[in-house]
Amino acid sequence: MNKLVVGVVALFATLAPPAMAQQAVASLETSRIVIAPPQSDLARIIKEGLSTAYYGTRAGTAAHDDAQRLYFLYGARHFEPIWLTRDSAGKIGFSPSADKIIALFRDAEAEGLQPGDYLTPAIELNRIPRNATAMAGLETAFSAAVMRYANHLHNGRIRPQSVSENFDIKPKPIDEAALLARLAGSDDPAAVLGELEPRHPQFLALKAALARFEDDAADRPAPIAQGPVLRPGNSDTRLPAIRERLKLTASTSAAYDEATVTAIKDFQRGLGLEVDGIIGPATIAALNGGPATRREDIIANMERWRWMPADLGAFNVVVNIPEFRLAINRDGREEYTTRVVVGTTKNQTPIFSDNIRHLVVNPYWNVPSSIIRGEIAPAVMRNPGYIDSQNMDLLYNGSAVSPWQVNWSQVSPSNFPFRVRQRPGPGNALGQIKFLFPNKHDVYLHDTPSKGLFSRSLRAFSHGCVRVENPMEFADALMANEANISRASLEAMFGPSERWVNPQTQIPVHLTYFTLHVDADGSIRNFGDVYGHNENLIAAMGLAAAPAPAIIADAEPIPDELSP
Repeated sequence: MNKLVVGVVALFATLAPPAMAQQAVASLETSRIVIAPPQSDLARIIKEGLSTAYYGTRAGTAAHDDAQRLYFLYGARHFEPIWLTRDSAGKIGFSPSADKIIALFRDAEAEGLQPGDYLTPAIELNRIPRNATAMAGLETAFSAAVMRYANHLHNGRIRPQSVSENFDIKPKPIDEAALLARLAGSDDPAAVLGELEPRHPQFLALKAALARFEDDAADRPAPIAQGPVLRPGNSDTRLPAIRERLKLTASTSAAYDEATVTAIKDFQRGLGLEVDGIIGPATIAALNGGPATRREDIIANMERWRWMPADLGAFNVVVNIPEFRLAINRDGREEYTTRVVVGTTKNQTPIFSDNIRHLVVNPYWNVPSSIIRGEIAPAVMRNPGYIDSQNMDLLYNGSAVSPWQVNWSQVSPSNFPFRVRQRPGPGNALGQIKFLFPNKHDVYLHDTPSKGLFSRSLRAFSHGCVRVENPMEFADALMANEANISRASLEAMFGPSERWVNPQTQIPVHLTYFTLHVDADGSIRNFGDVYGHNENLIAAMGLAAAPAPAIIADAEPIPDELSP
C-alpha cells in the first residue's frame, strides 16, 4: 500500500502550480490546517501511506511540498477516500464523482485519447475489493488515473522530444493536489477537467472534425500516396485516383494528360500553390485534405495543440512550418500574413515559443559554426579571396584579420580558429532586416536576397532560420502597437551600419508544426509533413505501424547558397 501511495505522490512532484489553480492553492496554504484523525480502517491505511511519503521527503523539496499538500487534503477529510463511498446499506463503491469520471475515461476517444490509459479492469468493471489495504490501493490508483487523464488533456499523451529533439517544448504545470481538491468537492468533474483542455480555435475545430469523422466515412476517399514528382507527359498509377479527386471524367489511363494538367493548375491556383501543373509533395498533400483527411492526422494535430502554450498572447506571430506561412494575429483574428522559407530536412527549423525583443536593420550575419565548418572553412582554405568576395570578415579573438596572412596549411575545417561574419549590404544573407527572439537555437526571422524561392510550393531551403517574403510589410504590421516605430522609420535607417531597434513591448512568437488547418466552413486543408514529425507522432501514439519518411522535394533542389 505504501509503495502505491508513494508512487502517486511522486507523480504529483513532477509539476508545479499553474495560474489555473493558484486560487485553490492559496486557499489551502493560507487557511488554518486541521488534520482530522482517521475514523475508519480504510482511512487509517490511507493516512499511513501519505504520512510515510510526507515525512520521508526532505523539507524544501518539490516532493515534500506536494506530499504535504496531499496529506493536508486528505487530513481535512479524516483521511477518508475521495473516490470510494459507503451507501446506506453499508456497501462500498465508487462515489458519484468517480462514476462521472469513469464515463469520461470511457469516452476518451472523443478527446483523441486512449481509454485504456486510464481504465484498469477494477475501475472499468467497478470491482471494489473487500480487503481494506486493496481498497486503499484502488483509491490511490484511481487518483493516479485521474491525474494521468488531466495531464493528457492539458499536455498530451506523448513527450514532444520523443518525436524529435527539435521540439523545444516544456509541459504546462498542473497543481495536482489542488485539482483533486476541486474534483472532490464538485458535482460536475467533467467541467473541472474540461478547463485543462486547449481553448485554441483550431484545437476545437479539430475536435469537432474528429466527432463527425465516422459520420463522413461513406464519402471519404482513400489518401493518394506519395511518390515520384509528376510532370506533364509522365505516367503514374495514381493518375486515375487523382482524376477522381478532381472530379474529372473517370479514366483508367495512367498518362498525365493535358486535361488533368489543366485541372491540377486550377486546383493549385485555388489553394495558393505554385501554379506549374507539377504534382509534387505539396500538391499531393493538398489533394489529401478535405474528405480524404485521415483520423490519425486529426488526432496528431490535436496532440500538438496540447503542447502549445495555453495563452498565445493577444497580439502574436505564428509561423507554421508545414504551411510555409507566417501570420500576425490580434485577439484571435489574423491581421497580416506572408510566405516564409524554413529549414531543410537536414537543417530543420526548431519548434518553440519565445518573444520578439529586437529588430536589427542592416544586420551583420554572424555565421553559425556549423556553416563555417561545413562550407566556409573549406572554401577559404582553397581560395583566401573567398572571404572578400562574400563581403565577409574573418575574425580572430574579436578582431578582423586578412585571410591572406593566414598559413592555411596549419588549419583544418574541424580545427578552424576563426569566427566569420558577413557585413551589411545588398548581398547579405539576412537582407536588410532581422527580427530577434534570442534563443539557444540561434534562429530568427529575417529578410533574404533570394526572393525566387518564395514562388515554390515547398519552401524548405534554409539552414534553420525563417526567411520572410515581405519583411518590411511584416515589420510595419509587427510594429502596429509601437508609436515610434514604423516601416518608414525603419527604412530611413537603411545604410552601411547596423542599427538596433527595441520595441517597448515584447511580441510572442510561436514556431509551430501543424499539418492540418480547419477553415471556417469546416473543410480541412492538408499541408504535408515536410520533416516527418506528423508520421513519427502517429507511430508514437500507436495509431500506425511505422512512420513514413519526411517529404523530400526532388523537383525543387536546394540552391547552392550560403544562408541561415
